[in-house]
Amino acid sequence: MSPSSAPQVLDRPGAAREPADATDPGDLPLIADAAPPATPPAAPRSRLRRVPHPPGRRAHLWFAALVAGALLAAVPGVTGPDDMTGTASDYGLGVAADLALSGDAGVRRSITEAEAQARLGELAASRAARAPKTVLPTQGRLTTCYCMRWGQMHYGLDLAAPLGTPIYAAADGVVLKAGRVSGFGNAVYIQDADGNVHIYGHMRYYDVAAGDIVHAGDQIAKVGNEGYSTGPHLHYEIHRGDMDGRPLDPQDWLAERGVHI
Repeated sequence: MSPSSAPQVLDRPGAAREPADATDPGDLPLIADAAPPATPPAAPRSRLRRVPHPPGRRAHLWFAALVAGALLAAVPGVTGPDDMTGTASDYGLGVAADLALSGDAGVRRSITEAEAQARLGELAASRAARAPKTVLPTQGRLTTCYCMRWGQMHYGLDLAAPLGTPIYAAADGVVLKAGRVSGFGNAVYIQDADGNVHIYGHMRYYDVAAGDIVHAGDQIAKVGNEGYSTGPHLHYEIHRGDMDGRPLDPQDWLAERGVHI
């Protein structure tokens, strides 16, 4: 068969023919602009595909898009740290005030006044729990009890001790009187929280004055031999309610509070 009689391949409707020697990208149709074929095209004649290039008539649009994208990408670098700031809580470090100056999140820099007051309250309560409520007025030997002596009632305890032996407040209270008293030479009167009045007599030296607040175990005087006394000792009495109230047996009162002579 001669070349002139070779069968001709007819174009199907909607199919675009491409010259074998086409080299100008501007002659290629845009993929986005091409209308979809009405019928499936014939099998491609080659496995190779030509990569389309931007058409020359739209080059300015592509260039503008590239410039805009570059500007948007550069914005975070231009703004810098201002857009990257965050609070301590954003990074799981807790409240900033709780962080140490060294930057260690596990160490607190300070506590609030409320927390300090709460801890001081706990400390005071703990101290109060440890502090004695009642103590023996002095370290001495019991020579006379709350009992009859020489035909009359002896309304207190006599505790013999060397001169200058410390005398302590047996309970918390307020000093009502301190100074010269007939028969005692010197005496100190202290009223406790129950209204009872504790009387300490015969001391030469005393360290308190009317109106002073004392706590159990505070030193208030020293053993002496003043007044009607046959030797250095402490005379200790308790009167219910006031200085002229009914006398109580100090030994029983102390024993009820866990203090034994």
